[in-house]
Amino acid sequence: MLFKSPRGTKDILPPETILWQTIEGQARRIFSLYAFQEIRTPVIEETGLFLRSLGDLSDIVQKQMFLINKENDSFVLRPEATASVIRAYIENGTCHAAQLVKWFYIGPMFRAERPQKGRLRQFHHIGCEAIGSYSPVLDAELIRLAVHILHEAGVSGFRVVLNTLGCADDKKNLAVRLKEMLVPKKQMFCEDCRGRMERNIFRVLDCKNPQCKENIAALSLDTGHVCRDCRNHFETVKKALQAFGVSFEIDPLLVRGLDYYTRTVFEIKHPGLGAQDAIGAGGRYDNLVGELGGPEKGAVGFALGVERILLAGGSKKEGGADGLDCYIIGLGDAAAAKCQELMNALREAEVATDTDYTEGSLKSALRKAGALKAKTCVIVGDNELAKGAGLLKDMIKRTQVEVPLDRIVEQVKESLC
Repeated sequence: MLFKSPRGTKDILPPETILWQTIEGQARRIFSLYAFQEIRTPVIEETGLFLRSLGDLSDIVQKQMFLINKENDSFVLRPEATASVIRAYIENGTCHAAQLVKWFYIGPMFRAERPQKGRLRQFHHIGCEAIGSYSPVLDAELIRLAVHILHEAGVSGFRVVLNTLGCADDKKNLAVRLKEMLVPKKQMFCEDCRGRMERNIFRVLDCKNPQCKENIAALSLDTGHVCRDCRNHFETVKKALQAFGVSFEIDPLLVRGLDYYTRTVFEIKHPGLGAQDAIGAGGRYDNLVGELGGPEKGAVGFALGVERILLAGGSKKEGGADGLDCYIIGLGDAAAAKCQELMNALREAEVATDTDYTEGSLKSALRKAGALKAKTCVIVGDNELAKGAGLLKDMIKRTQVEVPLDRIVEQVKESLC
């Protein structure tokens, strides 16, 4: 029987893994510039964590969670990381510290939804959470950070779209306004949206159905539901983004369908991604820490989709393999044994080295060295072994010299400089 990866999942094979490593490495370096530290949470969590944080009427909870029921316990493969990070923040006592906590994460998330371009059942996020501050400038800093990561990955042509939902009371007012606008036109929307109007009116604004999108675009919606404090917060966010040099657009129709978002919300959209055009998104969630059992703490975060970064051309310019430093070819049993010693010495000298284990011809071994983009080759046959030497071949300059075996490591390192 031929087994295949589950629908909506994807094997990441070399050399594509190099692109992933490049993006992840770039992100880790940039997070460190903004004083973020890495957190790693389990990929499984108690189901109740997401019922509480995302809202039991959200699409994720209603239709997209992978549930694991074991005896009397119920777990879920994490559909997003914010709730997990806040759970860890509270459980481990970090919430009692007075200082701002800045954590980032990189890892897989899981949602049981219909696979399509840019949307998989196992996907990967690079994201962060800044917990312990209500400052609007922090909102702007995190948006700037997300843009910085995308620029570093070589992604261009994206748009930062911004909105404010206001505080919890403002969101209630907005929900009332949306129902007044949408429910009378209920029959003009898809079946899913008709259900969303009862369960979570905000999710209607996220619908990708062409007719629903057209209906939503025709709405005359503004930020009139937002209180003075939240309007002032949003004005400061916009001014800080301008100071950071980040261009943005305001979209009063932009919402995040998760219950925990308040005040600032944003998406980073890319035209190359089709209907699922968000390469990343985030916002402020000032009530979540308290709702999950911790003290009241302001917080803001975002997540970028790694697969979507790649679809948008991320790190293509830097993602190719650098190539192997040295490829060793031993012709004959005695020479092959000596080459093992040389390979060990080269690796200890931090020279990336490999050899041919298929016992092919010199021609086929050189072909493999070329496929691996080896910069140098060391060839040792019986004649070379008898002379205590090896042939050092520069694969880029196409030159070849004979080198004493006890100087091979030194000469290879020099040729790589």
